[in-house]
Amino acid sequence: MKYKVVHYINQFFAGIGGEEMAGHKPESRKGFVGPGQAFNAALAPDAEIVGTVICGDTYFADNLEKAEKEVLDLIASFSPDAVVAGPAFNAGRYGTACGAVCEAVRKNLGLPTVSGMYEENPGVDMYRKSTYIARTADSARGMKDAVPAMARLLLKQLKGEPIGKPDDEGYIERGVRVNFFMDKIGAERAVDMFVKKLKGEPFTTEYPMPTFDRVPPNPPVADMKSATIALVTSGGIVPKGNPDHIEASSASKYGEYSLAGVMTINSSTHETAHGGYDPTYANDDPNRVLPVDVMRDLEKEGAFKKFHETFYATVGNGTSVGNARRFGTEIAQKLKDANVDAVIVTST
Repeated sequence: MKYKVVHYINQFFAGIGGEEMAGHKPESRKGFVGPGQAFNAALAPDAEIVGTVICGDTYFADNLEKAEKEVLDLIASFSPDAVVAGPAFNAGRYGTACGAVCEAVRKNLGLPTVSGMYEENPGVDMYRKSTYIARTADSARGMKDAVPAMARLLLKQLKGEPIGKPDDEGYIERGVRVNFFMDKIGAERAVDMFVKKLKGEPFTTEYPMPTFDRVPPNPPVADMKSATIALVTSGGIVPKGNPDHIEASSASKYGEYSLAGVMTINSSTHETAHGGYDPTYANDDPNRVLPVDVMRDLEKEGAFKKFHETFYATVGNGTSVGNARRFGTEIAQKLKDANVDAVIVTST
C-alpha cells in the first residue's frame, strides 16, 4: 500500500489568483494541484498525493485560529499518513501558514510533516522546532530542488528511517540537540580545529554561534530646539480602510501618509492593520500607537522646532528580515531627503 499524503498550498500555487485572491477561504480537492504533481512524482512509488488543501494567505493570517481548524478538518477528511506544506520560499505569510499547518497536524493528528522555506522566511524561526523545513531558494525558481529535498525528508519519517544532520539532509537547523558518540574526545577535537584555524585550513565548528547585526547608535541631536522630528511605526497605524492593503502579518510593503494640518488622529480617521495584537485599544485611539497628539503638543511647547508631517507605517508581525531591512533603508533615505533630524519609532 502507498502512503497517503495531503498537500497544503496557497491560492497562488493553486492557480486561483494572486494578491487579489489572498482572502480565499479554505477548500479541498482530490488528488494533486499545481506543484503537487511534482511531489506526487517525487514520492513515487512509496507514497502519493491523495488530496490538496488550499487557503488564501490573507485569510489564514487574518483568521489564525479559525483558519487553522478549518484547514485541519479538511486535511483529516482524507485520513492521510503525512502532510507536506508549500514550499513557501521567501513568502512570509505563506511560510507562516505552512508552519502553523504543520504544527497543528503534528499536535492534533500526530502525523509526519515537512515544509520548505528560504532561511529568512519568518515561518522558519516560528516553526523550525515543530517540523522539518527543507532549505530552499528565495523564490519559486528553486522548485526543482525543493521538491525532492522535501519528499526525501517526508519519506524518511514515514519509513521510520533516521534523519541525519541538517547539512547532510538539506533541512534548516531545528535547534534540537542529539547525543552521539565521536571517535575523539572533545579536547582533541577542539585542538584539531584550532590547529586548522591557525593554518588557515577549512574546519566545521560543532557549535555554530548566531550572528547578529550590530548597528552603532548615531550621536544625540545637538539642538532639539531646531530639530525636525518624524514618526515611524511598525504598529500598523494606517488611514481608515488601509488604502495600501498592508498585510496583517508578514508585510511586503509599508505606507507613506500625510499628517499635514492634522493635530490628532482618531477612530474615524485611522486604524491598525496589525494582526499580531488585540487591535481594540489601538483602533479606539490610534494615538496610543502613533502619538500624533503628543507630538503636536510638544511642537507647540517648543520642545523641538517642527513635526514632520509625513509618517511611515508597516506591520512588524512576522515580517521577514529582508523586507524589514529594505523598508528601513528606503524610509531612512526619504527622511534624510526631507532634512529630518531624528525619528521616533513606535511599536505595539
